[in-house]
Amino acid sequence: MVQNPAEKIGNMVIIILLGIFCLFCIVPMIHIFSLSLSGNRAIMSGEVTLWPIDINFEPYKNVFGDMSMIRSLLFTIWLVAGYTIVSLIATILAAYPLSRRNFKGKNILFALIIITMFFNPGIIPNYLLIKELHMLNSVWSLILPLLINAFLLIILKTSFTQLPAELEDSAWMDGCGHFRYLLRIVLPLSLPILATLALYSAVDRWNMFQDALFYINDSNLYPIQQKLYQIVINSQVNDATAQEGFGGSAPVPESLQAASIMFATVPILLVYPWLQRYFISGMLVGAVKG
Repeated sequence: MVQNPAEKIGNMVIIILLGIFCLFCIVPMIHIFSLSLSGNRAIMSGEVTLWPIDINFEPYKNVFGDMSMIRSLLFTIWLVAGYTIVSLIATILAAYPLSRRNFKGKNILFALIIITMFFNPGIIPNYLLIKELHMLNSVWSLILPLLINAFLLIILKTSFTQLPAELEDSAWMDGCGHFRYLLRIVLPLSLPILATLALYSAVDRWNMFQDALFYINDSNLYPIQQKLYQIVINSQVNDATAQEGFGGSAPVPESLQAASIMFATVPILLVYPWLQRYFISGMLVGAVKG
C-alpha cells in the first residue's frame, strides 16, 4: 500500500513520539542498573549516568546472600501466583453472570460495581475491617481485599458479551449447562483477554506494598516491595542520624539500594515475554464496546 506524504509524516511523528516515550521508560532502569554495578566513590561524586563506573559486584553478592531478601522474593512469587489465580477465578465467576442476556438485576449489580470505582471507604475503615475479620498478619489480608478489580471485571464482562449469541443458543440445544458452556466454550475463546487480565493482576500485586505496610508485622510475610521499602527508609533514617551527629548504623550504600531495586524488578519483567502474544489481542478484545 502506497502512503501519501501526509501519512508518512504522521507515521514518522508517531514513531518519534513512541521512541521518546520508550526512552523515558528505559533510561531510568539503565541508570539504576549502572548504579547497582558502580563503586561508591563514582556514585557519591555523581559520575554515574548510563554506564557503570568502577564496576563492583559486591552489592549483588550482598543481596543474594541476604536470606531475608530471598525469603521475601519466594514469598512474593507464591503470593502473586496465588492471588492471580484466585482473583481470575473470582472475576470470571462475577463477569459471566453479568454478561448473560436473561440475568435479571444485572444492571443494578453492574451499577453497584461501577460505584466502587469512584468511592472508597478509606484507609482507616479498611484497617478496622481487616482487624475485625482477624486477618492482620495473615496472607489473606494481602489477597481478599483486592480479590476483584472492578475495572478488570468490566473488561472481562465486555469480552464475554461480545461472544456470538448463536454459540450460546447452540450450546443449549446440545444440552450444555452454564458451567459446561463457560468451561468448554467461553473460556477457551477468551484466552487472550484472560492472559491480559492475569498479567495486570500479577503486576499490580507484585508492585503493591501499602497493604503489607498496614496489615503485616511479621517479617516472614514481608513481600519484596515491603522489604525494598524498608531498605530505602532505613537508609534515609541513617543518613539523617549521621548528619545530626548521633550514633547509629551505617547508611545503606546507594549501590546496594539500586541492586535491591533490580532484584525486585527483574522477576516480574520476565513474565512479559511469556504473555506478550496474548497481550495486544487481549487489549483489543476488551477495549471494543459490545
